[in-house]
Amino acid sequence: MAIDIEAIQEHIKGILVALGDNPDREGLKGTPERVARMYAEVFEGMNYSNHEIAVMFNKTFEDDLEFVQGNQDLIVVKDIEIFSYCEHHMALMYDMKVSVAYVPNGKVIGLSKIARIADMVSKRLQLQERIGSDIAEIMQEVTESVDVAVLIEGCHSCMSTRGIKKTSAKTQTSTLRGRFMTDINLQMRLK
Repeated sequence: MAIDIEAIQEHIKGILVALGDNPDREGLKGTPERVARMYAEVFEGMNYSNHEIAVMFNKTFEDDLEFVQGNQDLIVVKDIEIFSYCEHHMALMYDMKVSVAYVPNGKVIGLSKIARIADMVSKRLQLQERIGSDIAEIMQEVTESVDVAVLIEGCHSCMSTRGIKKTSAKTQTSTLRGRFMTDINLQMRLK
C-alpha cells in the first residue's frame, strides 16, 4: 500500500476549513503539503507487512557461533528510543523505550537491525501492545528463535494532553514468546 500524498493534502486542507481557519492565509499556505510529507515519513511502516520488514532487515551471522550453542546465552538491546501514533486518536506516543531480548538459535541478528525493526514497526498507526507483538513476530522470523521478549515503556499524549490529562502517566507492556513466558530465570535476566 502506498501512502497517497495528494489525498492527505486535500484532507488536511479540509480539516483546516472545518476548524474554521483559512488554508490560503499566509501561515497555512504550505501546511497541507508539509503535513503530507511528514505523514509519509512518520507512517512509512504502513507500506510494509511484518514479513516485508523481516526481509528488509534480515542481516544475521551464523559463522563461528560455538559461543551461543548452549541455548543459555541471552542477547538484550535496551532503551531503543521510538515514537508512534495511537490509532485511536492519532495522538503521539512519545518518550518510548523498547528493550528487545532473544535466545539465539544458531544465528544472531546485527544489533542495529533490532533498532531498525523497532523504528519501522513504530511508523504505523499503532497500539503500544501491537508494537511489542509486531517486533516479537519479526524477531522470531529473522532469528528463527521462538524465545523473544519485547518490553516497552512510553507516554501517550491521548492521556497527557487531552481527556484525563495525566502528564506523568507511563504505560508499560511486555510481550513474551517461547521460554520467556514460563522460564522465571529468563524473565529475571531481562531486568
